[in-house]
Amino acid sequence: IGGGPDLRLWDVNTRQVITTLRGHTAGVRSVAFSPNGDTLGSGSSDGTVLLWDMTPWTGGNTDVVPWDANGDGLVNIIDLVTVASAFGSSGADLPGDVNGDGAVNIVDLVTVASHFGESTAGGAGSPRLSRGGDSAVIEKWLRQARRADDGSETFRKGIAVLERLLATTTPDETRLLANYPNPFNPETWIPFELSEPAEVTVTVYDTRGHVVRRMELGYRAAGVYRTADRAAHWDGRREQGEAAASGVYVYELRAGDYWDARRMVIRK
Repeated sequence: IGGGPDLRLWDVNTRQVITTLRGHTAGVRSVAFSPNGDTLGSGSSDGTVLLWDMTPWTGGNTDVVPWDANGDGLVNIIDLVTVASAFGSSGADLPGDVNGDGAVNIVDLVTVASHFGESTAGGAGSPRLSRGGDSAVIEKWLRQARRADDGSETFRKGIAVLERLLATTTPDETRLLANYPNPFNPETWIPFELSEPAEVTVTVYDTRGHVVRRMELGYRAAGVYRTADRAAHWDGRREQGEAAASGVYVYELRAGDYWDARRMVIRK
């Protein structure tokens, strides 16, 4: 404790290292086992708390698949972090080289994500990401995955998993983001992030400050609202139902004590 980011599991009888658990990116500060010994919790100065499934060692070993990057019998966020922490590395027997091509890159991470949730040991669920900044990390992974997307089933599944992970993280701060597409015709989506639960309202104004459309989104949990099924949607119509004219509009987000506004353009 207080040293590096890796944890080593020792056999107290043989005094041999059984396995090395990799997932933190900074020194481990605390560890604790669950009462039945099947789960190990670790806290790190990187701001994360990870839960490790110990059943491969408490309930018998299992076959390890390449996408189980840390070999704990579960394919989860720890494996994604293991791969990401080795990005750019090349050589033999790298911990994050899932496809065995001698290099660790976004292809390895997407391969892990495409098998997310699989288990060769049964038992515990995935660890939680407790640090709000993790949303920025996952967003970066997503951008890289989309750029490298070759249209394969592996990328389709991997990107979908990363999108779900992003949606469940808690941002550091509430933010109103740029609408997409912009300019647009006839509809657009207005993404935002909430650092804490709040009643959310999105209002669209014309350049004279008149309300064009008000969307009461109701109570929303803390999280990321970026995708088309979660972001606020404006169909380009006024309160009365007629289509708004071409031009510049201002959209505003109110969420608890938070307020911000940005511009968008309808172009027909």
